Amino acid sequence: MKCPGGRFLPAPGAVASLRLQDAAGDGAEAMDAQGGSGDEENTRQLGEIELQCGICTKWFTADTFGIDTTSCLPFMTNYSFHCNVCHHSGNTYFLRKQANLKEMCLSALANLTWQSRTQDEHPKTMFSKDKDIIPFIDKYWECMTTRQRPGKMTWPNNIVKTMCKERDVFLVKEHPDPGSKDPEEDYPKFGLLDQDLANIGPAYDNQKQNNAVSTSGSLNGGASVGGGMAAGGSGKGRGAKRKQQDGGTTGTAKKTRSDPLFSAQRLPPHGYPLEHPFNKDGYRYILAEPDPHAPDPEKLELDCWAGKPIPGDLYRACLYERVLLALHDRAPQLKISDDRLTVVGEKGYSMVRASHGVRKGAWYFEISMDEMPPDTAARLGWSQPLGNLQAPLGYDKFSYSWRSKKGTKFHQSIGKHYSSGYGQGDVLGFYISLPEDTETAKSLPDTYKDKALIKFKSYLYFEEKDFVDKAEKSLKQAPGSQIIFFKNGVSQGVAFKDIFEGVYFPAISLYKGCTVSINFGPYFKYPPRDITYHPMSDMGWGAVVEHTLADVLYHVETEVDGRRSPPWEP
Repeated sequence: MKCPGGRFLPAPGAVASLRLQDAAGDGAEAMDAQGGSGDEENTRQLGEIELQCGICTKWFTADTFGIDTTSCLPFMTNYSFHCNVCHHSGNTYFLRKQANLKEMCLSALANLTWQSRTQDEHPKTMFSKDKDIIPFIDKYWECMTTRQRPGKMTWPNNIVKTMCKERDVFLVKEHPDPGSKDPEEDYPKFGLLDQDLANIGPAYDNQKQNNAVSTSGSLNGGASVGGGMAAGGSGKGRGAKRKQQDGGTTGTAKKTRSDPLFSAQRLPPHGYPLEHPFNKDGYRYILAEPDPHAPDPEKLELDCWAGKPIPGDLYRACLYERVLLALHDRAPQLKISDDRLTVVGEKGYSMVRASHGVRKGAWYFEISMDEMPPDTAARLGWSQPLGNLQAPLGYDKFSYSWRSKKGTKFHQSIGKHYSSGYGQGDVLGFYISLPEDTETAKSLPDTYKDKALIKFKSYLYFEEKDFVDKAEKSLKQAPGSQIIFFKNGVSQGVAFKDIFEGVYFPAISLYKGCTVSINFGPYFKYPPRDITYHPMSDMGWGAVVEHTLADVLYHVETEVDGRRSPPWEP
């Protein structure tokens, strides 16, 4: 069986309700689908494949979202799930994780208990190791865990040891009662200490504080793998302690490995980690997230790649739908405001680019000169990705700028008179027009899937080498292109024309402590009236569409297994 892995899925889609068996119905005993739920708006559907959101802690059945759970089981706990309302991307996130033997036994006994309640006239609570538990796990192994089925049949003995050891979760009966008609060969038998199946759910770290209740009323105590209480449950805590697979205990449940996939759910408000690598020393870093279009998303599970390079084709560049100043694509000494729309200079010239760039069409944005003391200066304009961040804008072939002092325009460190200067209180406009018929204009953005993935502070990034010399040699002019600057709504004329072909980002370079704010639109203080343009803000969703199309075409045109695109060598 192929088991689903981490993925982002469109919400909600109608799919058939999935059950272990079709027997679940209104005839369930006392602990039915409503048994553990105190939330009328989020009632449980025991016996069906349910997923609990790790943020809002609500439960959802498989027919709520278009998630492929054909290889899953009811009462599974080895997964991470975020509903489309809670997840930062607006899509549903689902990741199956590797289960240990305790989790597998818990799931097996829960399913056997539920089957007995719905099918047997006299429901059982204890089940034979040889006749019930081991056959069930053997039949549904691929659905219960992502671990490979062991080659040697030693796991049945390990299962018995696990259930005998975990007495806070499992009941053990080694021999039949005196006078019982049960055959001796049916023993030992095992059952769940806590028969309230609604208490079974995944362990999420954030539930420990949200659901911090006493465990004294819970028979299962630490029964739930990992700790948290099932949302909408009966109010019984499920775990002050978490026993690890090796038998050790900790006072609080801790992740033994930081999961960058799950960390991606906790991005700051403006979609980028606060601690991140900077583009410098000839390398550029692009935040990565799981690619929902990857044919084999189950490969995302980190246990499969322990000690191995994670294949880049399972990830994609993570883009925020708003155009802002980039946190990583800047000189580290520049100070960026929390809303990522204001920047303050520091010491010598250094630069920051916007998060999104353009490759064709006409685009416009504004910059307000908030504070400009006498000994400060600014160069503002447009830059390609390889423009030097530790230099003024217009220093190299990849950028074009307009300087505050004397209104000089710069390209390749050559300054030419252009207009009068600008200063504090001025609002400047920046217009670029790029032809639609160039090679760059017809190309889709880079997928970065052939680049190395690196981990930094629990997040994954594509690492791209800057081949500046080769890029400079390959530059060619784009006939018909032009850049125009505006001051307080007045055009200063064409500053540059037939500029080099490429992808251009709004860019700011500052000298010493001046402060400027950028407005990407769609509403401007001085919108140009004699030209047509798109506000840079439109590029937010535009880039998402372009990158998604590039990712899909990448997977359509190539096979996933064994594929590696050749790197760009100088």
